[in-house]
Amino acid sequence: MAEPTHQEEHLDVLTKTGEKTGVSKPRSLVHRDGDYHRAVHVWIYSESTQELLLQKRADCKASWPAKWDISSAGHISSGESSLLTARRELFEELGIDLPKDAFELLFVSRHECVLNNGSYINNEINDVYLVTTLSRIPMEAFTLQESEVSSVKYMFWNDYKHILEEGDDQYVPYDTTGQYSQLFVILEQRYKENKEAISLRLQNKLNRYAPILMNPELIGLSEADKEALFHILRAAIVMDDIFYLQVWHTNPMLRDWLKERSNASEIDRLKWMYYSINKSPWSCLDENEAFLTTADSLVKLLEGSTKPVTGWKGIEYKVAFPLVKPPGANFYPLDMDKKEFELWKGSLTKSEQEAATGFFSVIRRQDDIPSSVMVYNGTKQSVNPDCLTIVPYSQEYKTFLEQAAQFLFRAAELSDSSSLTKLLKAKGNAFLSNNYYESDIAWMELDSKLDVTIGPYETYEDTIFGYKVNFVHSFVENKHSLLYFVAICFLGLVAHVIYQATFEAFVGIRDDKATTQVKLFGDHLQVLEQNLPMDDIYKSKDVVAAPIRVIHLIYNSGVSAMYIL
Repeated sequence: MAEPTHQEEHLDVLTKTGEKTGVSKPRSLVHRDGDYHRAVHVWIYSESTQELLLQKRADCKASWPAKWDISSAGHISSGESSLLTARRELFEELGIDLPKDAFELLFVSRHECVLNNGSYINNEINDVYLVTTLSRIPMEAFTLQESEVSSVKYMFWNDYKHILEEGDDQYVPYDTTGQYSQLFVILEQRYKENKEAISLRLQNKLNRYAPILMNPELIGLSEADKEALFHILRAAIVMDDIFYLQVWHTNPMLRDWLKERSNASEIDRLKWMYYSINKSPWSCLDENEAFLTTADSLVKLLEGSTKPVTGWKGIEYKVAFPLVKPPGANFYPLDMDKKEFELWKGSLTKSEQEAATGFFSVIRRQDDIPSSVMVYNGTKQSVNPDCLTIVPYSQEYKTFLEQAAQFLFRAAELSDSSSLTKLLKAKGNAFLSNNYYESDIAWMELDSKLDVTIGPYETYEDTIFGYKVNFVHSFVENKHSLLYFVAICFLGLVAHVIYQATFEAFVGIRDDKATTQVKLFGDHLQVLEQNLPMDDIYKSKDVVAAPIRVIHLIYNSGVSAMYIL
């Protein structure tokens, strides 16, 4: 862990459960007083040799001098992020410069100990990361920070576990029966299952799904709308690309890797089939349990990440994704906690707070944004690389949305339905402007045989705060009927609430007969609304009849199969 050189670094003081208190103190006082604080542990694992990289701590270290320890570790300074700290410590201590997609957050552990006759109290909350390389990194490739590291070596993970169990005083102790045992459990389970067992497990998961062939006929569509449909479907396919990215930032790369290898073997075919249903490595029917691990992920070659070694092409690593599905999906930084968000939100203007908690923006760190200064609503924000910032969908997914908008504009030119043309133009403009109100009203007024729902609607992927799922507040605020939502949930129809967060598309042919049968709900929404079993404050007093449409589905994208069962 890096020692302070000039001005002593400050650390955020945490509760015992790892939440920020809003107080920061100099590092020496934190260890004197035994305050809980956060640190990162980065393990480098060689997959082919099943070895972990260990570093020998320098003789001058205040804690555990000259003992073998984690590949790389360091305190998270006040205001800094976990992932950026992990990357920086790895580079400073070992001379290895890796991108964020190499780091897999395995778990968080609490480590408590007292050293140096009670003068050094170390109460740490550790974010434990794993970097999986295909093979060993040559010893010559490392650039060791002399004040921190005196040597490095590789060791078979199980041998290292036994050394810790025996309490060898040459190694920094970790409790292999407590939280830190997860490191060894994960490594053992990740590689012990044979291909036959994996294939059987995946096949059993697939057997829970019953494939249904849907062949809707384009009955009642004009020739003009049939031509428009081609471009609408192209826009719908783009929604899929955005959805994959919204689930997790390395998800599109994983998708392409699995698809490319799907014909290589039976197990690769099964991996791709089950992934295609879930559109992520987490199983919807199993409470988002991971059915793939980073070991199944794509391999990237990184040249120039260390000092050059003759005859060695560079680090080959597995693109990482976490075992536990992130509750905030890819809408927030993985290493952001609620306290950090709330403190940051409190520093924003009212309009910025609304954007930060709204449905059509993501939260990023400055370090993840190409430009050094982020501008939103005309306001320049801090250039601190760890600072949170608001990025509207129109910027975050700009390339995709510009492409989808052009498809919708072209479809609007071809369609002979005035209400559909209005919707397509409004939705295309919304993609570019990030203002979806007009397009949602156009969707409410749609009266076309060709039915189109496209844009950011569902919120299943974002569960970290609940900001993007507060549709009740959104409906009341925008004078829409709560009963509309109740009705479509009750009926199970393919119709969707506005002001949601995840991109999707549903394209279908309206079933006029079935739609007429449920017209009763739309005609009596005011009466039903006033009799809903909830406080009157949440009820609209001037309900406009809402469209409840039944369609024959032609194509859907974005939302995973779990949500259309």
